[in-house]
Amino acid sequence: MDAAVGAPRDGPSRGTLTSFYLIGFFAIFSTTIAKNPVLPLFAQALGADDAVIGLIAFFSPFAGILFSFPVGVLSDHLGRRRLLIAAGTVFFVAPLLYLVISDPAWLISVRFFHGTATAILAPVVAAAIAGRFPARTGEILGQYSSATLVGRTAAPLVGGAVLSLFAAGPGLVPYRAVYAIAAGAGFLVLVMTLLYREEGEGPLRVLELPAFRESLGAFLSSRRLRGTALAEMAAYFAFGAFETFLPLLLLSRGVDAYAIGIVFAVQVVVVAATKPLFGRLADRRDKRVQIEAGLLVLAASIALLPAAPSVPVILLVSAVFGLGLSLSTVATSAYVAEVAASTRMGASMGALSSIMDIGHSTGPLVTGAVITAGGYEWGFLLSGILALVVTLVFAASSAGPGHVAR
Repeated sequence: MDAAVGAPRDGPSRGTLTSFYLIGFFAIFSTTIAKNPVLPLFAQALGADDAVIGLIAFFSPFAGILFSFPVGVLSDHLGRRRLLIAAGTVFFVAPLLYLVISDPAWLISVRFFHGTATAILAPVVAAAIAGRFPARTGEILGQYSSATLVGRTAAPLVGGAVLSLFAAGPGLVPYRAVYAIAAGAGFLVLVMTLLYREEGEGPLRVLELPAFRESLGAFLSSRRLRGTALAEMAAYFAFGAFETFLPLLLLSRGVDAYAIGIVFAVQVVVVAATKPLFGRLADRRDKRVQIEAGLLVLAASIALLPAAPSVPVILLVSAVFGLGLSLSTVATSAYVAEVAASTRMGASMGALSSIMDIGHSTGPLVTGAVITAGGYEWGFLLSGILALVVTLVFAASSAGPGHVAR
């Protein structure tokens, strides 16, 4: 470990931070350009129907639900570097597989394989940052998240431009051009993970089942960690519902597609701009208060969304929703880093990531059923009620002095 860990102007620390930010940017750029907007178009060009396209979209986040926790445990025992290299390898190899696919059914397994890359990357980078920069965890996690958001924002713009540029190309050439760019970005991720250095890396060995069982038991037995995971789940449940059904709500009101794009673009800018600030705030203030405040802002904004009378008001509510999401989610990771035992940092971050993916994937599913039965008002209100209830649960579970996981 660096002697100057956490020093804000330390040269080696700056280099390590730059490496993390570049890995996050290119990794999320690579995986996002591979799916948005190209994936459903590519699947359709291969002959996939709507049901197959739905399955393809489902299996990428499903990998995160399954693998984030086991990967976190592995990183605690085998070191972060090996897992980062594994993620970099998948980021590079997965886009190459799209280049040789001719049957849309294969996209299901390829998307699942591709999803393992982010399932590995997210908890391992979070644990590495928490371990190397304990005094600045919130701030640096916020900056890292902003770097990934820049990649997530740039990817569909570049992907759409490439599809347009190669539109006159024969057959699948436009789609394969996009996946070639995704592979190039993935190759940069692989190179940077190979260059990453970590002191105290454990020996390469096979972990037995008790190691995973003990790590899961330690996480579930901590009321603070359980409560924080629920807070993360509620935030991303609301976000999943928001990003899936707000466009449909706006379309039902006759709002043009470009205006819908502006609403989401403004929200992304708000989140990316405020996460470093809120991360710095989390390092200096009580993270529990910040998590609770963020959830309350989320609850109020998403519940009021269907009542917004015009696009400017919806734009404002969307921006406020982004503030709540930024405020709460940067503090949840920082609070887990504060509460979790250092020997189980990866496992705790992995469990948090898995539960986040559960919330993100079930939000649209449950909200869709409620909207079908009762309309948009009840669908969005559900997320608001869930966030409010979880705020109370989190406050009760995290009450008391000290930061020891219990």
